[in-house]
Amino acid sequence: MNKQELIDAVAAGTGSSKAATGEAIDAVLETITNALVTGGTVQLIGFGSFATGQRAARAGRNPSTGEEIQIAAAKTVKFTAGKAFKEAVNAS
Repeated sequence: MNKQELIDAVAAGTGSSKAATGEAIDAVLETITNALVTGGTVQLIGFGSFATGQRAARAGRNPSTGEEIQIAAAKTVKFTAGKAFKEAVNAS
């Protein structure tokens, strides 16, 4: 499912217009992004939680040349599925 299909499905389920639903979904995604950028977490009970983590700098290899390269440290985004979400996925 892509973003447009999500908008269509939510609009059909709520009876709202596709434009209003698209704006609402964009606002939710922007809010989650802003919370993670500032170092916070987002917990949606029954669905899951979003948090940031750190990946340490490390040495790697260029697969085409075999040359060793340095991979910089980076922030990562982690999603942990909630219990109800896991159970719904595993039930099918």
